[in-house]
Amino acid sequence: MPRHRQKRRVFKVFRYDPTTRYEGHFDLFELEIEDESLTTILDVLLRIQRKYDPSLAFRYSCRISMCGSCGMVINGKEALACQTVLANLKGKEITIRPLNHFPVVRDLVVDMDPFFENYNKALTYFQAAQEMDEPAIIRPDSKERKIISDATECIACGCCVSACTMAHWHKDYLGPGALNRAFTLLADSRDGLHKERMAEVLEACYSCRTEFNCTEVCPKEISPTRAIKYIQLLAAKEAFQREPHLLDTEEAAPPLKEYSETDEQMTRRRFLSTATLGLAGVTALFIGGLLTATGFVPSMRERPRKWVHVGRVEDFPPGSIKTVNIHYKARDGFYESLVEKPVLVSRKAGTDKITIFDSRCTHLGCTVNWDEKKNLFICPCHMGTFYPDGRVKSGPPPRPLDRYLTKLKNGDLFVEEA
Repeated sequence: MPRHRQKRRVFKVFRYDPTTRYEGHFDLFELEIEDESLTTILDVLLRIQRKYDPSLAFRYSCRISMCGSCGMVINGKEALACQTVLANLKGKEITIRPLNHFPVVRDLVVDMDPFFENYNKALTYFQAAQEMDEPAIIRPDSKERKIISDATECIACGCCVSACTMAHWHKDYLGPGALNRAFTLLADSRDGLHKERMAEVLEACYSCRTEFNCTEVCPKEISPTRAIKYIQLLAAKEAFQREPHLLDTEEAAPPLKEYSETDEQMTRRRFLSTATLGLAGVTALFIGGLLTATGFVPSMRERPRKWVHVGRVEDFPPGSIKTVNIHYKARDGFYESLVEKPVLVSRKAGTDKITIFDSRCTHLGCTVNWDEKKNLFICPCHMGTFYPDGRVKSGPPPRPLDRYLTKLKNGDLFVEEA
């Protein structure tokens, strides 16, 4: 096996002792590295601590880029020490210092409390909109999952905050990490704190200058910038969905913190919120026809419901449950296609009440069938069962069957297009 030629590298490591009155300095350590392609910065720091200076302080835990403990600034760029290989660092001298914008505890160790305090301010915890007996199962190919998939990989290392210049200029800025986490929840239709969370985070989003520093340094290749812009886009979309008369009042702005009427200066958030609504309104009027043709324009009023014919009421006698295939035309942009979809029609015995269930299982979207002998809806793939009223009898489905809106007209039964 060929022996690697040793290479001498100089490591300039920041040192700070809180028991002294000095602000900090750099110590130089010169090491012989046998194989740079197999040596990380964390390996170097451990070697320095064990052989040259046992007082050197730094954090680490997993050593596989999963815990985020060893975040620091290496050659002027935020990174994880365990993930940074020496072979990828140019120059003889390598500088290692603590993360920016955090109080230094000792040497390369910083106080992460400000990071997690901002996490808490952004309400970065999930609270279900409705109680469920079992954990929700999210399909990997579902639209919501695809939107937030990468963002859920955050390990809270703090590198994004350290790289963000706005974290320096705006002390109350929640930071890319907290906003990225908030984004994953705001994009989750199951969450029950949407309005409250939006009220806490939207103002911070307007402090972002879209520099992409956070995106560039993230060790998990997440783009917090994308998350921040998604929140802004979501706020604009929700503003469009308000009643038209609200656009002429302060209520048109997203529900954020209160502003004092004595304030002489309009904040950046307030200005951009107003400008967004005004420009969006003018743009919508100017190109409304084109947007309507593509099916994209978010109407200020509730869109008219489209009803699909299911059958005559007499086709569903009291006490019966039937599977019916409905047909309707759906438009995706300029493309129109014919949709065929099975629905479960249940008419309660002794009454005229009719309920129409979605035939997709709430576990993984499999097709549910009605078993008349067992008097249950059954998902044949995972053997989940539902009572006739749609409630879960046995898992793994996490919640009852979804229901459609229905209406009766002249003896005909209709279901809302979905």
